[in-house]
Amino acid sequence: MKRLADELLVTPGKKVRLDRIDPDGTHGVDRAAAEKRFDKDRAELLELQNVLYAEARRSVLVVLQGIDASGKDGTIRHVMSGLNPQGVTVTSFKAPDGEERRHDYLWRIHRAVPEWGKIGIFNRSHYEDVLVVRVHNLVEKAVWSKRFEQINDFERMLTASGVHILKFFLWISKDEQKKRFEARLTDPSKNWKFSADDTKERKFWDEYIVAYEDMLAKCSTEAAPWYVVPADHKWFRNLAVAQILRDEMRRMKLSYPKAK
Repeated sequence: MKRLADELLVTPGKKVRLDRIDPDGTHGVDRAAAEKRFDKDRAELLELQNVLYAEARRSVLVVLQGIDASGKDGTIRHVMSGLNPQGVTVTSFKAPDGEERRHDYLWRIHRAVPEWGKIGIFNRSHYEDVLVVRVHNLVEKAVWSKRFEQINDFERMLTASGVHILKFFLWISKDEQKKRFEARLTDPSKNWKFSADDTKERKFWDEYIVAYEDMLAKCSTEAAPWYVVPADHKWFRNLAVAQILRDEMRRMKLSYPKAK
């Protein structure tokens, strides 16, 4: 099966046009073969996680971003379900409140970075501070425009400290988003996920796309690359994230410590 990391990677310094990336695409991957491969990838991820935990001198940070209903929760549930929960932390970032508002915007992010030996997953992240604040004019351009380089510096520091960062932008079409919102309304088990704010934010679709393209182009670096994952098909989304995470953890050359 082809190496999806190469195909989905945002080349550092390259301009991004999301309208040229098909959110319905599967890069020639067959669903039946993908589902078999997915199970093997998850099994290997557990093995790699065990070595990471035992080694305890590096960590892995998975950042999930995407427009509403793109599948961040589903990705966590399906891709990470086979891991040992003792070695995984999941942090969901909502609008800052209380103590968070009395610190710089990266303070709450740094607190949630996984300790060595663990895999940390961010459901939304520090990138909200160049997305939602921009779209809704919560801070001036003079403020948010400086944050791209601040974030790059922050991520380079984390990488130099042993944190391996992988960032996934889950890319769905506007039509698929509508279908998922409707499913939340018609399925009683999903009603709780629907919010009136979802429809309000949908009105800013074009503004968010411009902000996402800027984010991807300016913050995909050698230290912390972005991957654009077509996510209209949930099975392909899950396969892509699992495969890329597995490949990158392989590249870390993890090893069990020797007995003293």
